[in-house]
Amino acid sequence: MRILGIDPGIAIVGFGFVDKVGSKVTPVQYGCIQTEAHTPDEERLHHVYEGMLQLIDKYEPEAVAFEKLFFNRNVTTAMSVSQARGVLILAAVQRGLPIAEYTPMQVKQAIVGYGKAEKKQVQEMVRMFLKLQSIPKPDDVADALAVAICHAHSYTLNSKLNEVLRK
Repeated sequence: MRILGIDPGIAIVGFGFVDKVGSKVTPVQYGCIQTEAHTPDEERLHHVYEGMLQLIDKYEPEAVAFEKLFFNRNVTTAMSVSQARGVLILAAVQRGLPIAEYTPMQVKQAIVGYGKAEKKQVQEMVRMFLKLQSIPKPDDVADALAVAICHAHSYTLNSKLNEVLRK
């Protein structure tokens, strides 16, 4: 199964494609879509949307996992990021992909084993888990890979639970 993890943003959208075969998760491609500061939001959103469609078409994921948004300070930033998240979800839905969402605490729990882990701990575990030479940069990319890994683990567990519940 190929999974696309996304850390949504208006300036930087982190993405990470991983393949899950059995219990093994391997990186396929990762990076970010960046938009220019001081560009009108509608142009930035269009760039994010088109960039995501191109990535989905090229790497053909079977599922998309998003980090749920959490803001406690800047409402203006929250609105812009929410709009970007909306066009990213639209791109996935238009390609017929199932979507999963995970809170930052769920992602940390899945990667580090502790829901209140520090960002650096998560990044280092992503690097180790995927056998990467260095921590992916910018941070949004490592976050997106963490979301993809989280979904790889959660998907397996949820599939088994659903099998049991159907019996």
